[in-house]
Amino acid sequence: MKEIFYDWGGVNVWLFHAVNDIRFSWLDSVMLLGTGLADHTLFQFYFALLTLIALVVVNMPAQDSAQYRVRATRWMAVIAVFSCAYMLDGLLLGVLKPLLDFPRPPLALPQGSVQIIGVPEYHHSLPSGHSSFAMLVTASLWPVLSRKWRIAGACFVLWVGVSRMSLGAHFPADVMAGYLSSLAIVLLVYVVVHKLTRLARTIHIRSVE
Repeated sequence: MKEIFYDWGGVNVWLFHAVNDIRFSWLDSVMLLGTGLADHTLFQFYFALLTLIALVVVNMPAQDSAQYRVRATRWMAVIAVFSCAYMLDGLLLGVLKPLLDFPRPPLALPQGSVQIIGVPEYHHSLPSGHSSFAMLVTASLWPVLSRKWRIAGACFVLWVGVSRMSLGAHFPADVMAGYLSSLAIVLLVYVVVHKLTRLARTIHIRSVE
């Protein structure tokens, strides 16, 4: 099973080397920046920034009360999804990483074949936490993003994933697993939040009647 779903018939290692073997004088700094922006310890910063942006957007002039309510609900849902999904994603990664304990590239591949930038890591490779957090940020904000910001978000997710391979920290399969696990959690939380919102609205309407 591992040969199919993780090794991809050798493609996983081939793709890793295709990225990790590319070296330019400025590339390491760009990749370190991408990884740094997707550090899960920045959650508080992103949460505070998102809350401030929501406060500004929600209080922009609206045509009527209905438009204001829709806008406020959408942004409150985004904040709720972002915070709840972050908590669930952290719990999932906290279980999967030590449980699976897949070796990182420096341990899995021959010594000297991996270009390592930063502090080398050897264990808990699957899934990639940085890739997961990048997807969580972008997927949570997706409903309130314009087209150009969605493109920027997709580029951010891709940048972080490539950076994890470029720095020698993860295989492509780790990155993909981080993307998919986080996306699944965000979608699940969105469904729950949507159902709770509809339930609250239904209860309110019945109480008014």
